[in-house]
Amino acid sequence: MNEAWCERINPVVKNIPSSGIRRFFDMVAETRGVISLGVGEPDFVTPWHIREACIYSLEKGYTMYTSNSGLLELRCAIARDLAGSYGVTYDPRKEILVTVGVSQALDLALRALVSPGDEVLIPEPSYVSYAPTVMLAGGKVVPLPTTMEEGFSLHAHQVEAAITSRTKLLVLCYPNNPTGAVMSRENLQEIMEIVRAHDLIVISDEIYDKLTYEGQHTCVASLPGMKERTILLNGFSKSYAMTGWRIGYACGNPDFIAAMTKIHQYTMLCAPITAQMAALEALKNGRPAMERMIREYNRRRHVVIHAFKDMGLPCFEPRGAFYAFPEIRATGLSSEEFAEVLLQEEKVAVVPGNAFGSSGEGFVRCSYAASLEELGEALRRMAQFVRRLGVRPRVISTPTRPLLSRGTGMNAAGSARP
Repeated sequence: MNEAWCERINPVVKNIPSSGIRRFFDMVAETRGVISLGVGEPDFVTPWHIREACIYSLEKGYTMYTSNSGLLELRCAIARDLAGSYGVTYDPRKEILVTVGVSQALDLALRALVSPGDEVLIPEPSYVSYAPTVMLAGGKVVPLPTTMEEGFSLHAHQVEAAITSRTKLLVLCYPNNPTGAVMSRENLQEIMEIVRAHDLIVISDEIYDKLTYEGQHTCVASLPGMKERTILLNGFSKSYAMTGWRIGYACGNPDFIAAMTKIHQYTMLCAPITAQMAALEALKNGRPAMERMIREYNRRRHVVIHAFKDMGLPCFEPRGAFYAFPEIRATGLSSEEFAEVLLQEEKVAVVPGNAFGSSGEGFVRCSYAASLEELGEALRRMAQFVRRLGVRPRVISTPTRPLLSRGTGMNAAGSARP
């Protein structure tokens, strides 16, 4: 590394650690025959009718810029979906911004709202991008640890105890990545009372809202007094198997959205029109395929939970998203040691829990957005691994038949791929 050039790099960027996930998956890329339970990506292809809408839009010549805010028809469809699902209404002309994935929406929200020195509260374990994006915006991260014993839930007293005169924002992600935890409506209401009392703003990342297996998802913006002080982030990557399309959106009061749009128009201009056309089709006709995928994730969820408990690893039962977060302390290894040795000896990739903050130490994240066949083999190898480490297993439950996934020649809607 050339020190002379490094001195010219923004010190904020220099001081941000590299992603724990990306560092680990550089190792995965160098290992043959790996079964990956690491990447948070559906193993389903995007349903055919959504891909076909994109192809048809190209055939019709839709290759131009859209409004900075996105196609009005798509924004109207987003507004209808949120109103129908959660009873929260947004003006599609002023209160919705279509973005290049939820990651861009998060970046825009933080850059629009955070001033140097502002404090941002983030429950941990948390998605790897939250803290670095706060730092890039000039803010200070204040982690709020959660525990498996309390269901990885955040509590109002934690929020209140962390608030100072510099606190400006609370970032939430439920269902949660990496733990799969969800928050009860009652718990959220208590937290929002604190938020309102201290005049805070909430950024609520609800990308996994449809992947809620038990109970009903609570949209933060739908709670009393919260719509005006909440920036709601969501998208199409997880529920519709559209990760590579990079299409998301942000909803909020007109002042927040206008500030975010101002940054967006100078840095990204607009989301790709083909992805927007595909997202519109997903909202219009994608629910049946989405529900079939969710049912399969739920089946896999039960398999994974029972398998970890059978092999002697305590595992919180995820009620949303598609991640399990087993505790691996009984092995005597740290999270990174466990993940590295498991990869070397059994060729199974999981993510060290400390990649999601210090509260994640002693755990690993395992995605069950993989075929049941792959999950079964990965779990068998992991059971061998922990047995060698001296963890006493029980009888392991193994899946019996594969699910439809990328390698089956079928799409998520159950029809043959063209």
